[in-house]
Amino acid sequence: MGEPRLPHSVTPIVAMLAGDASFFQAAKAPLEELLGPVEMESPLYPFDKTIYYAESMGPGLLRQFFAFRDLKDPALLAGWKLATNAMEANLGRILSTPGGPPRPINLDVGYITGAKLVLASTKDFAHRLYLRDGIFAEITMGFRDNAWISHAFTFPDFKSGIYDAFLKRVRDEHLGKRKHARREQLQHEDTKTQRHEEEGE
Repeated sequence: MGEPRLPHSVTPIVAMLAGDASFFQAAKAPLEELLGPVEMESPLYPFDKTIYYAESMGPGLLRQFFAFRDLKDPALLAGWKLATNAMEANLGRILSTPGGPPRPINLDVGYITGAKLVLASTKDFAHRLYLRDGIFAEITMGFRDNAWISHAFTFPDFKSGIYDAFLKRVRDEHLGKRKHARREQLQHEDTKTQRHEEEGE
């Protein structure tokens, strides 16, 4: 029988959509209040693999990612999604203009590990697992043989590979932090053991 174990910490990431690149910077401060400092900002990508958001967000959409410095507990994902939904609604009120799209910005929060990219959603589907409070999670992409692996349900823009290089940089940084944290933990345990031996415990 397998023994339950706590999961490793993860690197939070937010995938954003907007028709105006300045809206991403408007979202930065409230996102940092929720998730800690932004460590990596992706380039701006054209969002042209689907017209799914055209009616609510308008044409000429751009995609950008923020990856965050601090490693976090993946159990917090549902709370992050609820918070970013409220944040998106508030930003919508601030950024909307007369005659403009009803949804100026879209915030999709998730996290990266060494093995996968996970995104939160309010929508259920065959490939999504329920977390709590109306929030689901999906493994948007996996990582194997030094490459991102798409699934049948992966969003077309993610499946295209355009984001792979940036997401790999985030993954590499994540693994470096995990390795450093593990090394520090081992050093702490060695120091504690040595002190106990010196004290005759």
